[in-house]
Amino acid sequence: MKYTRLSKEQFKALHKEFINFLATQSITAAEWDTIKKEKPEVAEQELDVFSDLIWEGVLSKVDFLENSSENSMLLFKCDAHQFNLIAVKINNKDINLLTDEGFHWFQENIMHEDVELFTASKVYSEDKRLDIFKLIQQGAQIADGTLFNALDKVVN
Repeated sequence: MKYTRLSKEQFKALHKEFINFLATQSITAAEWDTIKKEKPEVAEQELDVFSDLIWEGVLSKVDFLENSSENSMLLFKCDAHQFNLIAVKINNKDINLLTDEGFHWFQENIMHEDVELFTASKVYSEDKRLDIFKLIQQGAQIADGTLFNALDKVVN
C-alpha cells in the first residue's frame, strides 16, 4: 500500500465508487460478501488498492496546501516540478493565527515587525504525489490558493 487506507467514514462516503471499483473486477455484491467472510486477506487487499486509487486521484489534483499553527503558517504551491513555500512566523505570543481575531490581526499588520515572511522552493523527490501526501500526513490541508497568491504578491 502506497498511502493509507481510507477511514470507515470515507469508505461510506465513497460507497458508490467502491461498488464501481468492484464491478470493474467483475466482483458482485454476493461475491464481495463471500470474499470478506472466507478470504479476509483478499478483502483487505482490495480495500488497500481502492484506497490508493482514491488517493492517487485526489493528490493528482492538489495545487495548494496550507499548514497553520498558532504562530505560523506554511503555504505551499505545488508546481509541476517543485513545491514553492511561503512561510509566515508571528513573533508575538498574544497573536493566535488559528482564531479569527488573530488571523485578522495578521491581515491588517502584515508588515508589522512581529511578522516574518520567508520563501523557499524544493524539487520533488521522484514521486510528487507521495511528497504531497507526506505533507498532508503532517497536518497540511488542501487549499484553494487564495492565501498563497495574496502573500506571493507581497513577498514578490
